[in-house]
Order: sequence, then structure tokens, then C-alpha cells
Amino acid sequence: MRNIRLIVSYFLLLSFVFPVDKAGTMAAKFLSASIGPKAVAMGGAFTAIANDGSAMYWNPAGIGYNRIRNVYVNHSDWIADISFDYFSISVPLKNSHVLGINITSVTMGEMEVTRYGNEDTGETFSASDHAFGITYALNLTDRFSVGFNGKYIQEKIANNHANGWALDLGTLFETPYGFRLGTSISNFGPKMRMTGDDLLVAVDIDESIHGNNESVTGYLATDQFDLPLILRVGISDDIKFGQVARITWALDANSPNDNASYINAGFEIGLLGDLFTLRGGVNSLFLVDKEQEFAVGFGIKAPGLIKQQLQINYCFEALTYLGDTHQLSLEIIY
Repeated sequence: MRNIRLIVSYFLLLSFVFPVDKAGTMAAKFLSASIGPKAVAMGGAFTAIANDGSAMYWNPAGIGYNRIRNVYVNHSDWIADISFDYFSISVPLKNSHVLGINITSVTMGEMEVTRYGNEDTGETFSASDHAFGITYALNLTDRFSVGFNGKYIQEKIANNHANGWALDLGTLFETPYGFRLGTSISNFGPKMRMTGDDLLVAVDIDESIHGNNESVTGYLATDQFDLPLILRVGISDDIKFGQVARITWALDANSPNDNASYINAGFEIGLLGDLFTLRGGVNSLFLVDKEQEFAVGFGIKAPGLIKQQLQINYCFEALTYLGDTHQLSLEIIY
């Protein structure tokens, strides 16, 4: 207990190390959106757990440590009628190696084009974000795993787009004291810049000269923006009551490059061999003007079908200004 108290105190200290507000504009901000009803219901405290198909997002070492073999589909009715979807598949290989692929998709309906002085154009445009990743994890020992997730990122709006790549790194360690420690660095990569045909405009280079070409083609150059880099350090442990119940608690310290540091905290209660689970958590503790308030959720493990098993998870997350969100995932373990 003394070691746990020291670790918790260290986490609280981390949240005040950089008290300066670092809020700013990032490229591919969808990469910061939390994925998976299990993780979201636990307040985003999932770095030291990472035991389902969303592990490639939170901590890629998790698919190796937990030997995940599954197909995972997650859907979220996100803010402003935006659909947020995530798909992953994990395949254990020989000698403690695990390979996975993942796809993140953010889509929305068609929107009307409006221009200054002409709001009823009859034109429409669309916007979407995607990330395609490949994950590799390795168990270096029976207690320590490392993982890497490389991903290609694409953002589109109308006829403009931005492309880039990023790397996620993670470790997961089961300590001799029983609790688990996890670390991850997500979205490490170069800056992204928006380009496209919509940035081509007609320009009169010198309006003071009469008779010159008033329709020279110009190109509006956009700035480059950093990716939403974030460092996570997590701790979790299980309290078991025989075969009847299990309580898992977790804490995550988070340090993003576009905001102040904060802490996530959550718990999970597993009943009757995890046939039914209840979860709850709070996100962004000690963060001024935070958007997330709290989250709750549950999970159901359906009876096995031949050698396959189906798990269904749901969560509800309350937001301060942007409304509530819901996430639902289906996980087939084979």
C-alpha cells in the first residue's frame, strides 16, 4: 500500500509540473478523440490495461502483453452528428509476437456551400478524416511488452486535403508487486499542411496598374501544424473476490502538446467471471475548463460459439458544452 500511495502522489505531481496553458491549433485533431467504450467508460485510464481491440490506440504494447486475438468494431455517435468509427484485428504470431491492423474513420453528411453575399449556392461539400495503422508488439519477458503502431493519416475537406504519418510507442510492465505500469507516446510525426484545388484563386497582383492581367492564378499557402502528440503514464491493479467478482482500478497521467497536463481515473467491476461488467470514470482531472465530465458503461460477454466468443461494450460520456456521446463496440475473440 505504501508503494501505491507513492505512485499516486507522483501522478498528482505530474499534473502540476507544467501549469502553463498550452492550448493551440493542431492538425488531425481527431487522433486525440478517445476510442472504445471500455476505455472511455473508465475515464480514459486505459494505458496500463489495454486489453481489447482499442489497445492499438491507447498502448500498442497491450496486444502483445494480453495476447489479443480478435476482430474489433467500434462506433460512436460523436458530437455535431459526426460518425466516429474504429476497426482493428489482431493476430498472435510465433515466439510472443503479435501483429495488428487498425482503421480510424471520421465522417459526416454533405454540407451546403455558402459564400459571402451568396448563401444559397446549391452546391455541397464533404469532410472526412482517416488513419490506417499497422501494429507490432513483442513480449520481451512474461512481464514486459513493447509495441509500435505506424499510421498513415489523411484529412479531407471539399477539394483540399492533408496527408501525413505518425508513430505510436508503448510499453506494459507487470511489477513484482502485482500492479501494472504502462507508458505510451502517441502521434509522433512531422507537421501537416493543407493543400488542394480550392486554394487556387484569381489574383490582381497590382490593383494600381490599369490594363494588366487581373486574373493571374495565385495559390493560398497554408501553415504547417503539429500533430496532437501526447505522453501517457498509467497504473492499474486488480482486486479479486474469488470467482465471483473482480474490481480493476486505473489512473493515467497525460501530458499533451496542446493543453495542460491532467489525470484520468476509472474502475471496472467484473461479475461472474466477467460475464457482466460495470465501469465508471472521470476524465481530465485538474484541467481548467475541461470538456469531459464523467463516463459510465457496461459490458456483456455472450456465450461462446464453437471456439469464438462475442463481447459487447457500451458507454455514455457526458460533455460540458458539446452534448453527450455514446459508443458501442463488438469484439469477436477467436
